[in-house]
Amino acid sequence: MFRFRLGSIPVEVHPSHLLVSGMLAWSSVPAAQNGWPFRQVDGAPPLGHASAMVVYILSWMLIVFVSVLIHEMGHALASRLFGYRPSIALVWMGGHTLPTDAPGPLPWKRDLLITAAGPFFGLMLGVTSGVGYLLLEGRSPALDFFLLTFMIANFFWAFLNMLPVLPLDGGRITTTLATRVFGPRRGFVLAQGLALLVCVGAVVYGLRSGWLLLTLIFAMYGMQSFRVVAEALRNGQAQSVPLKGPLAEKLREARAALDAGRMDEARRLGASVLEANEGLTPRVASHAHHLMGWLALKEGQGRQALDHFSQVQGLPVEPHAVAASFSLVGDDARAVEWWKQAWQSSSDRTVMHEYAGTLIRMGRESEALKLPGLDPEAAFSCAERVLFIRGAYSEAAAVGEAALQHAPSATLAYDAACAHARARNVPDAMRLLRRATELGFTDGAYAASDEDLAPLHGYPAFEEWLTELRQSAAS
Repeated sequence: MFRFRLGSIPVEVHPSHLLVSGMLAWSSVPAAQNGWPFRQVDGAPPLGHASAMVVYILSWMLIVFVSVLIHEMGHALASRLFGYRPSIALVWMGGHTLPTDAPGPLPWKRDLLITAAGPFFGLMLGVTSGVGYLLLEGRSPALDFFLLTFMIANFFWAFLNMLPVLPLDGGRITTTLATRVFGPRRGFVLAQGLALLVCVGAVVYGLRSGWLLLTLIFAMYGMQSFRVVAEALRNGQAQSVPLKGPLAEKLREARAALDAGRMDEARRLGASVLEANEGLTPRVASHAHHLMGWLALKEGQGRQALDHFSQVQGLPVEPHAVAASFSLVGDDARAVEWWKQAWQSSSDRTVMHEYAGTLIRMGRESEALKLPGLDPEAAFSCAERVLFIRGAYSEAAAVGEAALQHAPSATLAYDAACAHARARNVPDAMRLLRRATELGFTDGAYAASDEDLAPLHGYPAFEEWLTELRQSAAS
């Protein structure tokens, strides 16, 4: 691997890229036996066959390298226009460009423009090479070879990249548009169905033309698309048939109880389904585990939720449910990726703030605050609430106090005071309660009955604060 920079953009070239470009050059040698540099050029000493082959292969590798680099530079420069700091890596047949400082999934419009910029730059390089070939044809066999090959390679590369197959740029564009029009799940499946058809066509063409590399690549892409479509069809068929029987009725009652907040009833009904001796099919059990997982989440039991969700088969478990489970058990490193996926697929603001809260708990506060449309109070509140549920009261209080620097709020100050109280830190709890009063907190009756502040009962400072609240409310 070697590294260099184009301006402020770092570039890495992996050995796999050089290997594939060399293979492409080698595979095209038979078709070039009568062209430059294999035939003698007037006025120049002839090259031996071995030397000509080395020159030809190195020239082809240079063409592939420059073409792929210009393609990735299109992505990188478009990223710079939106204020990101991109990096480029050339790997295998192509490369990838990442905005290393993007705070989360890119907004879909930016994603489309950045993705399309790569093929556009490649197409422009092809057009420029074609114009140069028309103007300079015949001046030099080597120059003719380079200009013509650059044109063909970049036109072909731009066409190939715009095919609607992931991970190609066209697949990314198609998937983004399909999920916007048809919804995250259905749109993704439809895009993969289209990709499967294209892959079948590419494999058939590759077999007929004898292009082994093309056949292998699109066979691999096609298998990935086939698995997605097949799984979606299986799940869709299974979910289209309603559950029937006594256990199904119990599940419906348990779901209604859960939605109504009757946790004990929901737990009793769900457990009775899982303990049944008759009629407990894998599908019924999966629905029951899904329900019990959500029940555990609502009660703050992340470990139990993960245990139930892991036993769900043939039924999708919502990404935000898995994310919340990992958050509750304290595994923010896993949770943050699930929250990111959930936000990317739903664009839900509540999910975004949970994602931001996870970033804050991981010490990545600056990333969290860069998320588009973020409400700092909501983000810090999410971060603090999860720590509070875990029982990490001192950490929750620290997050709450940090939040006040970004969003001076009576609610945030009061919650931080509750966390200090749970941690038996009376001086700081009272300091935050007074700060909450300064920011507009006035509900003395609620504070007096709040179990989170129970450790403060009997302390003169707390009783004095409650008296002041009541007098202020009475006046």
